[in-house]
Amino acid sequence: MPTARLRAAAVLVLGLALGSPAIGPAAAAERSAPPAHGVAMHGDLKYRPDFTHFEYANPDAPKGGTIVSEASGSFDTFNPFVLRGQSAAGISLIYDTLTEHAQDEPFTEYGLLAESIEMPEDRSWVAFNLRPEATWHDGRPVTAEDVVWTFNTLVEKGAPFYRAYYGDVTEVKATSERRVLFVFREDVTNRELPLILGQIAVLPKHWWEGRDFAAPLLDPPLGSGPYRLDGYESARSVTYKRVDDYWGREVPAMRGRWNADTIRYEYFRDRDVATEALKAGAFDLRLENSSKRWATAFDFPALSAGMVVKEEVPHENVAGMQGFVFNTRRPVFQDRKVREAIGYAFDFEWTNKALMYDAYTRSDSYFDNSELGSTGLPTGAELALLERFRDTLPPELFSEAFTVPKTDGSGNPRQNLRTALKLLRDAGWSVKDGVLSKADGQPLAFEILLVTQSGMERIALPFVANLEKLGIRATVRNVDPAQYQNRVRDFDFDMIVGSFGQSQSPGNEQRDYWTSGMADLPGSRNVIGVRDPVVDALVEEVIRAPDRDALVAATRALDRVLLWGFYVVPHFHSETYRLIYWNKFGKPAVAPKYGLGYPDTWWVDPAKVADIEAWRRTGRK
Repeated sequence: MPTARLRAAAVLVLGLALGSPAIGPAAAAERSAPPAHGVAMHGDLKYRPDFTHFEYANPDAPKGGTIVSEASGSFDTFNPFVLRGQSAAGISLIYDTLTEHAQDEPFTEYGLLAESIEMPEDRSWVAFNLRPEATWHDGRPVTAEDVVWTFNTLVEKGAPFYRAYYGDVTEVKATSERRVLFVFREDVTNRELPLILGQIAVLPKHWWEGRDFAAPLLDPPLGSGPYRLDGYESARSVTYKRVDDYWGREVPAMRGRWNADTIRYEYFRDRDVATEALKAGAFDLRLENSSKRWATAFDFPALSAGMVVKEEVPHENVAGMQGFVFNTRRPVFQDRKVREAIGYAFDFEWTNKALMYDAYTRSDSYFDNSELGSTGLPTGAELALLERFRDTLPPELFSEAFTVPKTDGSGNPRQNLRTALKLLRDAGWSVKDGVLSKADGQPLAFEILLVTQSGMERIALPFVANLEKLGIRATVRNVDPAQYQNRVRDFDFDMIVGSFGQSQSPGNEQRDYWTSGMADLPGSRNVIGVRDPVVDALVEEVIRAPDRDALVAATRALDRVLLWGFYVVPHFHSETYRLIYWNKFGKPAVAPKYGLGYPDTWWVDPAKVADIEAWRRTGRK
């Protein structure tokens, strides 16, 4: 799962029957279960009930200073929970969630707004008991009614993807002023649901009443989190101030975190312009995603003087999948052989060497860099799952290990293009006068839609050149971020560069990525348009896995079916964070295993800030 603060703004909900009569689990839930301070997806909690802080946070970290971060594009709303508008960077800082995600465990949540969590062994329901000291920034208490209102509002008026995550919830209600109960469907097992319910960003019912939740918002919203919105310049910057009397500062999951007095986001429409702004000190840190910039753009005096740090930090995060994504709603991409053939035109080995300084590893799984990805041939529990669908799956899935096409890196992938042409001929296409077309004369042509300044045009254009050698007419179109968002939301594209982020513990989000029910819902993350009963069934196996072994087997099976569907042309990934930042920070001795720790566990070191200011005054020599 993504960290709670990031994920809280993207909690998903599916097909709820709220207010249904209390039967079975609902009636049982009226009785309490032993309260706990946290809940794990599988296995035991790392932190005991008397823990005082996360290991990767420094409880004695000094408070103060300003952190300035980079943001791309623009913003026109402070409501991140609806489709309309572009929400402001960092807006999740103002909200608290019921629980807080531990970044050194695969998927464990500890109480934040919730003082304790009740849950029976079969996880048929969950109740959260709110802390009596939890308050909104206006001093009013956070109540169970706020949680119920938040949940119902997200379902009824939030972005469409909210209909995917909580499909197994049948009822939510406040059983007292500080206890909120969620009851689940009796016919399913969903171990993840109590944890992702804990990640809801709770909203203040009293502040939102009388406001149109579905509309863009430019009034500073009320929250209960460690920061409040302090000011903004439209499309240029947004500033948050630390709440001095923040109610949760001594909650164990928050101690030693969110140390800066001010967090500001500066907006840039052009990534290269932003690079020069970083070097000039306009913001503090860049998580660099371009191997070219990483290799060539940061030889400047501040780095040589030690005022700026450039480092690669290994991580253990699941890489997920990035690639050229087919929109299978388009007739030209509905043939699996066509999609497979087009994949042979991407020359990763040349691209990595010539354009990306050999900085990347080729992706060959939707769950790369983890035990969750499929390898070799299916065996054991994974094979048993797939056997149920053997008659509807490609035969090669059982007899061949999936591999991505490889080249010699020369830039002339002749053999791969021969293989592609054979696949295309088998699918009924032929080349006439240099154009690949069907018997009726319809050419194979499509557009690759990119967002301006994404840096992906240099990756796409050699791909297009290889497609042209096959007689395929592919073009590249760059559009601004707002237009790109609208077109992707409405599935108005042929191909995009897309990514499917994954976690150490996949679950309900897989419904939104891959299932048939989301394929035609604008705003869903099933941008591919996957409609496959086997995929639908395997997603449910992932969600209902009773233990880690079953989860791994189900995820590998899902991965394998997606790979053999050739829904994307896989790109590449890095197994390190590439960081360049002004040397003004202190950091805990222990880094989180599954995260970066910035900006929540870092702090501003006044002595280092003074060194940077002195260096600037003395001519930057």
